[in-house]
Amino acid sequence: MIKISPSILNVKTENIASKVKKLDTAGADYIHIDVMNGTYVDNISFNSDIVKEIKKITSKVLDVHLMIKPIKPHLEEYINAGSDIITFHPEVENDPKGIIEFLKQNNIEAGIALHPKINILDYKELFSIVDQIIVMTVIPGYGGQKFIETQLNKINELNELRKLKKYKFNISADGGINHQSGRECIKNGVDVLAVGSFLLSKPETEFAKIINSFK
Repeated sequence: MIKISPSILNVKTENIASKVKKLDTAGADYIHIDVMNGTYVDNISFNSDIVKEIKKITSKVLDVHLMIKPIKPHLEEYINAGSDIITFHPEVENDPKGIIEFLKQNNIEAGIALHPKINILDYKELFSIVDQIIVMTVIPGYGGQKFIETQLNKINELNELRKLKKYKFNISADGGINHQSGRECIKNGVDVLAVGSFLLSKPETEFAKIINSFK
């Protein structure tokens, strides 16, 4: 079953609580929270306080995507805030394996996010220990971008490798997801769709219909 992880990146801070409650009742599986502080990408978005506030109002999985560097000094902060999954970009740290192990020791699911320019085999040594791999289907940093079609090959390659090696990670696609690109992602092996503008720009009364349309 495909899981839908609405990305709240473009939601104004004052509207987050009401939007998350609507997404919760509409059938979202996860809430995707993009964290940016101007280091890994230029943009600045949410911090651990937002994670903490969202944790209070939903029991849905908090899928926290750290687009920051370095990662290590901030891990405990996001663990304590209530993250359920923490995904980071492995190229920003010298010891990504150590970060994954630390997250697992703290009962947090660990994920890596792959920038469109990164070859998946660069991090194949992590595939047996991660819970999630996010394939970035846009350049990280901003919502509302167009889906990069070539990333479907990366998704397919990951899926084939997963089957061959019997890896347990979920594959997530993040960026430019709409009905067409979402269906292509699912066809190529995606388990989780991080859906942003396509869902959140619609009236709240349509949330459930859109979420269910992917399943």
